[in-house]
Formats: sequence, C-alpha cells, structure tokens
Amino acid sequence: MKLPPGTAPVRAEYLLPVNNVVSAPDDDAAEGTTKPARSDRHSSARDDDDNRDSRSGPTRGKLTKEQKKAQRGANKGRRFGKVRDELDLCWRVANGANCEYGAEQCKFSHDIPAYLAVKQQDIRIPDTTEISDTLSVVPDFTKVAKPHPEHPSIDLNTFCPIFKETGECRYGFKCRFLGGHVQTDASGNLTLVKDEEKKARTAVSSQELNFVGGDVQKQLRSKKYPFPISDAYLREMQQNDAQTNSTSKINSGAVVLAGPEQNMDVDTTASEKPARVPTSAAEELIENRIGGSLLASTSDTPDVPVRFAEKKRLHWSGKTYLAPLTTVGNLPFRQLCVKYGADITCGEMGLANSFLAGSKEEWSLVRRHPSEKIFGVQVAGNKPSTLVPTAEVIAKEFAGNIDFVDLNCGCPIDLVFKSGSGSALLDTPGKLGKILIGMNKALGDIPVTVKLRTGVKDGKNTAHKTMPKAVEWGTSCITLHGRSRQQRYTRLADWDYIKECVEAVRAREAEEDLPPIPIFGGGDCYSSQDYWSNVEKTGVDGVMLGRGALIKPWLFTEVKERREWDISARERLDLIRTYAEYGINHFGSDTAGVNTARRYLCEALSFQYRYIPIGVLEHLPARINDRAPAFRGRDELETLLASGNSSDWIKISEMFLGPAPESWTFTPKHKSNSVESQG
Repeated sequence: MKLPPGTAPVRAEYLLPVNNVVSAPDDDAAEGTTKPARSDRHSSARDDDDNRDSRSGPTRGKLTKEQKKAQRGANKGRRFGKVRDELDLCWRVANGANCEYGAEQCKFSHDIPAYLAVKQQDIRIPDTTEISDTLSVVPDFTKVAKPHPEHPSIDLNTFCPIFKETGECRYGFKCRFLGGHVQTDASGNLTLVKDEEKKARTAVSSQELNFVGGDVQKQLRSKKYPFPISDAYLREMQQNDAQTNSTSKINSGAVVLAGPEQNMDVDTTASEKPARVPTSAAEELIENRIGGSLLASTSDTPDVPVRFAEKKRLHWSGKTYLAPLTTVGNLPFRQLCVKYGADITCGEMGLANSFLAGSKEEWSLVRRHPSEKIFGVQVAGNKPSTLVPTAEVIAKEFAGNIDFVDLNCGCPIDLVFKSGSGSALLDTPGKLGKILIGMNKALGDIPVTVKLRTGVKDGKNTAHKTMPKAVEWGTSCITLHGRSRQQRYTRLADWDYIKECVEAVRAREAEEDLPPIPIFGGGDCYSSQDYWSNVEKTGVDGVMLGRGALIKPWLFTEVKERREWDISARERLDLIRTYAEYGINHFGSDTAGVNTARRYLCEALSFQYRYIPIGVLEHLPARINDRAPAFRGRDELETLLASGNSSDWIKISEMFLGPAPESWTFTPKHKSNSVESQG
C-alpha cells in the first residue's frame, strides 16, 4: 500500500485495511481556547454516533468538507468538575483529630461508621504483570481483594501510594486506599496506621517544596506585601525615563524616536551623567546588598554591558532539559521525566498578575518535588511593574529552593499575546530589557533565563538581535524555539537560524569579554539522533524537549544512552502505572484527588497515544510531525495504547485508578480524539 507524503512509514504487515490516514491532532487550533464547551464522560461515543457517516457501501468513510472541519481543532473551554464523596467526612475527624467546631456545629459529618457504610470500594493498583498483553479490557481484581469483615468497602490487600512513600497518609479515612493503612485495635475500633521510622527517613526525600503560606497570599491579595527592591527600582526607572524625556526636549538638534526601545539605547557618558545619590536609607541598604544602583544598567549601551557578579553560573552543557508545559507539565509528569533522565525541569507558566493577586492555583505551579535536581519557575507578564515584584516574592519566599526563574517570551496563544505578554515581548526589546534588569536585581543570586521564539511574524526574525542584548541584560541562559509566533507548528523548526543566533551570542560574549552562557535550541526533536545531530550542527549546549517528551517521556533515556529504544507495551504500561502513583501522591488519595489524577493521566495519554512503536516502522528515525496510518500493534495492549479514542484512555486509567464515577467528565483537548476515525 502506497502511503501519502508525511505519513509514518509503518510496515505493511501492521497496516489496517482502511482508506484513510488517522487525522493528525491540530496543536495550533487547540492552543489558547477559553470558551466553555459541553463535557461528558461518554461524549466520545455520543459524538461518534452523531457524526458517523450514515452512508454505506463503497462511499462509506468519505467525509464532507463540513464533517472534516467539525473534527479538527479544539474542544473549547474544557471544564472539569470535582467528584466528591456521597457523605463528606470532616477532615480533622478523618485524620483521627478533634474538630474544634464539634459534631453539632461542623458542617461535615463526624460519623466514621456511617461514612464507611456509603464509601466507594477501595482501589487497588495492580502490578503490570497481572495485566495480560492480550487483554484489552479492564481486568477484574475483585478475586484478589480482601474485604474488611465489618466494613466491606475496605480492601485489606491494597496499598496506599502516599503511605508507601511517606509512612503516613494525610487523607486518613477519606483515602480510597484505606485498607493499606488501617487496623482494628483491641476494642474493635478502626485506627489509622503510621510508620514513624519511614516518616523520619523520607521527610526530606519525599516532601514537596515551595508552599506559599496563607499569610503571604493574604498580604498579596490585600496589597500589603512589602516590595522594597521592586519599589526602588521602579521609582528610579520612572525618574530615569523622565530625565531622558526632559533631555530629549532640550536637545532640539536631536531626532528622538518614540517607543520603548529608545530608553535602552541612550548613550550617556560618565561626564554627562551626574552621580546618583540614594533617596533613602532603605535604597542605600538595598544597593549595598545587590551591588550598585538599582537602575544603573537601564541606559547601558552594548559598549557598557551589565555585570551581575553575584549571579550563580549555570553549567548546563550536556544536561537534558524538559520544557515548561502548560497543563501537562505538572509535578507528577516532571517527576516521571526525571525518573527517565531529565536533568532540568521548569514549572508550568504562571502569570505575574495572578501571582501578585495571591492566586492559590497560580502559586501551586511553583511546587517542586525533591527529585527535581535543577528546578525553575516560569513567569509571563507584560511590564516591569508586575514581573519585577513577582520575582522579588519568589526570591524571598523560596530562597534556596528555586534554581532559576524563566521569563516566557515565546508563548504564542492569543490570550497571552494580545495582553502584551509571551512572544509579544519580542517586539518591544526596550521594555524587555527593563524587565530582565529589574528581575535580576529582585532575584539576588538566582539566575534569570529566557525562552523565546525566532520572532513574531514569518520572514521577520528578530532573535539574532534580541539574544545578544539579553546576555548584556544579565540573562544566564537562553532557549530559542526555532519557529515564529505566527508559524506555530505549521512548518519545521529552523535549526539553521538557531545556529546563526548561537554564533551571534558567542560573538558578543567574546567582544565584551563575558563568560559564555548555556544556549538551548528547541523544535521537532523526537529521537536521540535528532538531538545529537542538532547539538553538533548548531553548537547549542542542549535541546529543550517539549512535544517529544510528551509523546515519549523515555526520550530522555534515549538521549543519554544515545540509542533508539524500541520500548514494549509492557514497559509503557509500567510508565503509566508510575504516573498514576505519582498523581495520587501529588493530587491526593481521596475521591477528588483520585479523579484529578485520572484527568491528568488522560491528558498525558492524549499525547502518548501518538507514539508509533519503532518495531512497526520500516526505517528510522521516526519524525514527530508524521501522521500515523491506521495500524495495529504487535499485541492487543500495544494496539490499545495507540488508540486515539478518549474512551480508551479512560479505560486505561481504570486499570490503575479504579472505575471512573458516572459523574466524572473528560473532554479531550483535540476534537479528533472525541470521535473514532471513519474507515
């Protein structure tokens, strides 16, 4: 069978006898959606019935233009409601403590026997050896369950991932794995088990880091959080701008160009520039701490580069770097990638405005697992007055637990771009310079890194000009995605241009006698061969892995071992099981936590199903943008893992997280996963 161009070269014996290629997910159309949409656990099946071509015979399978359009793009504004217990038990009582409100005044139940009587059955995470390669349905594990004699919902044969990891489950009786940490005392009462030795042993290795206290969030929400460094920097920046504008008006012989870039390129010599005197004791103290004037560098030219002597040098050459990924780049996924070889990880993009508003959800993005050896926080914003204070809070609250802060100058989605954030900053280098200088001041010795694109518009690349300036503004690492904002994923990444930008930075470093900073490239890397050929061809210190890592998290292992891994379906199932455990540890082992973990597991599977096993390909390397023809795996399990039907992802989640509640909903990001391919 001759396959159309751009189709993965699957060997003939694995091709299914259908006439069409499986639709490629539209990553562009699925970015940045905000409108609400209908969401239903069984929407895949219903949508399939609604959209199925009613024609039969030889015309069956041919879709009209309207039908094809309906199956592309994004399910907009996906919403995921929380699933709760039928009877809500008081948290304090659930953990064996006394509730200060008492049973009469507390709005939650204090009746543990009544709660257990209606509680859902305990979940048991099976070993993957208990799942057959030829089994494409959820196996029945009730045969190995050991129900508690008085409380049949408790399975004494299960184990709790949180208790296994830390020696204590913080969810107590609300845990869906309760049988793993409960016992009956001499009086016949159920009591919670704690392993004090394990608690002490794992206190450092298992406890997540970077929690923001309620007092800090309250100060931020009420605008009472102190920002001494940011306030002084922003005040001096305003004074500098006012002085520049005044000088420009007096000098009638000069032509002054309006715009943010003007202030960054003013050449003021030492004889023309009066010595600055700190306006307060606080500013003097701050300047002594950080070394020099807060804004002394905002008017520096390329001839007088900014020096940040106190910054930690980043020695990242040869290290693997997982890209910051919105939604799917959560802590459990990063932890999984670390297990498979990722050296550098970065939290999901957080918005500066939301950080400063004390958003609980936004501050949860800075959480770090102890296994993340080099960890950073990525922030997005559109002006110094929000980004610099955000950097100051991060430095003050997480000193010692943040290795770098990354400024997002690459996000292409409309919602971010139209606010002046993300890739919009590429068109305002003057403002970008002020942001980077201010963030550097506010962060003390924590390095600032930048992730950017080639430019905003196709054919108008600007990164080769921006990147050398970013070095002078104190950037400690630069990552360049080889596409413009306008291009998105429509064409291959331009690695030749990445090489040009690397050379421009190295030339500026040599010219100004600056220490070299690590530079990472990004775009379309999907194999060890892709990775190392791009490193050798362009001179980058490494390649940031994004979509490639989402589709195959074991890509880090391939890169480090310089091989292509023909991973088996059983090994992939082990990976999924591990992710499920990590998800329970992070999101929680109660009903709400389990189903939140299920949601993010399905999000992960929405990328991992795109993987085409090496063993079914005609030749290597596989290419990330190749479309998959309809194919079968080497066994039923591999075929199931290759399914693009979201109902199959739910089925896989049920192997490790138990049956999904009827009220639980999941709407896939891509419309193409909501319906079965017509064939």
